Amino acid sequence: MTKFRKLGRHAGHRMNMLRTMVSQLVKHERIETTVTKAKEVRRLADNMIQLGKEGTLSASRKAAGFVRGDDVLHKIFTELAYRYKDRAGGYTRMLRTRIRVNDAAPMAYIEFIDREKELRQSNPPTPQPPQRVPLDPWARSRLLKQFAPPKEEKSSDSEL
Repeated sequence: MTKFRKLGRHAGHRMNMLRTMVSQLVKHERIETTVTKAKEVRRLADNMIQLGKEGTLSASRKAAGFVRGDDVLHKIFTELAYRYKDRAGGYTRMLRTRIRVNDAAPMAYIEFIDREKELRQSNPPTPQPPQRVPLDPWARSRLLKQFAPPKEEKSSDSEL
């Protein structure tokens, strides 16, 4: 299992809290929480979107075991999977907002990118470079010889 921040809670409480926060993020598409919790939620939410893009039965069962609610599960596999079909990763954004009054904890919004009413516009997804066909070893060696610099001749008499 991957390593998580402890967040001052025991394991069962921590995972239940993160499951609920990921479900609420998918449902509302933006939540406000502390910065450390937002960093953990971002990891898990990106994993759920990857499962939604995969779209297999196994992926839907994994996601159903994590998120809470059938409406949230349906939204992951339909709306969000379609929205991020061309994006390779980085589906969420964390924006630091304020310092909480009573305990001075740094707060942040975590939201999905490429949605209506987002706080900041996102950059377009970077296009993937075209796949290169690998050369066979003989053609590669001929090309390397063709573009190699000329060999320098070593002189046998050394002048010191």
